[in-house]
Amino acid sequence: MTASADSVRPLHRTPAALAAVVVGGAAGTGARYAGESWVPHSGTGWPWATFLINLSGAFVLGLLLEALARSGPDVGRRRWVRLVAGTGFCGAFTTYSTFALETVELVRDGAPTTALTYAAVGVVAGLICAWAGIVTGGTLHRRPRT
Repeated sequence: MTASADSVRPLHRTPAALAAVVVGGAAGTGARYAGESWVPHSGTGWPWATFLINLSGAFVLGLLLEALARSGPDVGRRRWVRLVAGTGFCGAFTTYSTFALETVELVRDGAPTTALTYAAVGVVAGLICAWAGIVTGGTLHRRPRT
């Protein structure tokens, strides 16, 4: 008996796993586009859309991964949920590159204090939101007592 090519290659190199991330990523990108459309950035001042998208994405990812971790090993359905919703959707929904670009643009546009504040608050608030998501995920999905 020989193992199939997919069973011996790392998960991130299997076509099915890649497809799962692509599907989640497409949905996350669409959701981010919708969010950016609802709260358009004027080009000056605080980039609220990216800020709120990144914070909500950090919360959701923390909640999702904690709930999945508490529900059992990263296999089967849990693995696919993690790939689609975590890596795919949340990875595409949140956007560090836009966060960094908007910070640089604020400096370039003569608002270095706003840029520094945006960068610092964005990182700290993102950590707080991820932590809150983890706490919420743990509260909603308590480990069974043994």
